[in-house]
Amino acid sequence: MTDAADVLILGGGVIGLTTAWFAAEAGARVTLVDQGDLGQQASWAGAGILAPADLAHARTPYERLHAQSIALYPDLSQKLREQTGIDNGYRVCGGLELFLDSGETSSDEWRGEGVACREYKRDELHRLYPYLAPSVERALFLPGMAQVRNPRHLQALKAACAALGVRAITHCPVQRLIRSGNRIEAVETSQGRLTAERYLVAAGAWSEALLQPLGFRPGIRPIRGQIALLNLGASAAWPLLLRGKRYLVPRGDGRILVGSTEEDAGFVPQTTASSIADLLTFATSLVSELARAEVERCWAGLRPGSPDGKPFLGVVPGVDNLFVAAGHFRAGLQLSPATALLMKELLLGEKPTIALDDFRLDRPTLPPA
Repeated sequence: MTDAADVLILGGGVIGLTTAWFAAEAGARVTLVDQGDLGQQASWAGAGILAPADLAHARTPYERLHAQSIALYPDLSQKLREQTGIDNGYRVCGGLELFLDSGETSSDEWRGEGVACREYKRDELHRLYPYLAPSVERALFLPGMAQVRNPRHLQALKAACAALGVRAITHCPVQRLIRSGNRIEAVETSQGRLTAERYLVAAGAWSEALLQPLGFRPGIRPIRGQIALLNLGASAAWPLLLRGKRYLVPRGDGRILVGSTEEDAGFVPQTTASSIADLLTFATSLVSELARAEVERCWAGLRPGSPDGKPFLGVVPGVDNLFVAAGHFRAGLQLSPATALLMKELLLGEKPTIALDDFRLDRPTLPPA
């Protein structure tokens, strides 16, 4: 395989697919390479939670990346539906951040970020949401909380990319990037050599292995997350239920996602009895009705963690035509629209809409406080 592309993207998850779509819409010839099937790793495995944000109140580059993504999602979802006929399940469903102890303090972060919210005390909360367990003392209602259905979103992206002529090469592990001076000349793969004008590493948890031979070890590593899918057999018109880093996501068809764990378990995307049992206990402790639900399926995904919790975005230092978009941890799907817009801008020589210094590959990566 020697046909040259304008852009060669290494990694076919939600970041790679969305960037490929944006770049192809702008007229670029795009090739997308993945070691497996497109959209079958962390992008598929996630819950699709879209936390609300207000671009006018975004103070940091990360907050702007988040807020811009949330602002893009409605039009992006409609455009995908018009182009492919696939509904990605985007809907604003609201969310409840739950507190089990009356002494727990509600965070002022949402209001500080310009996000609409309302606090419900115990009596009002249980009158409005009688299915919640008595142990829930208070909640913060976030009417702007939204969700998408990850598999449907990825199906729509794949179809949109195909319609625009994106060349997808699957089951094709990348063996090495061939560098000459300050440029990448080609990529050696299991199916032959591929060339392009510009290259993007968007391989999620596998990005570290591609960057290390070039002298960069940013610390992108797999963090396993396990999820259980329950089926009540009848529609549950609930908002998202959030408790710390765990959640219940009602899909509107009787199915409810319960997640998620954070495990430093290497490249082992398997479920474990103890973690799934813990998730089921968590679910029934918030909504006792879920004890009668069918456990329809369980799965695990490998999120691309980074040392400071922020993704790596931008040019690889010293390599003019190589870019990286990886390390989004739990927020890959949530941050994918603005990330893809930025990558499209960089790959096509346009001015980026968000300053990238905070995301550069060679930044000091101290763990978050």
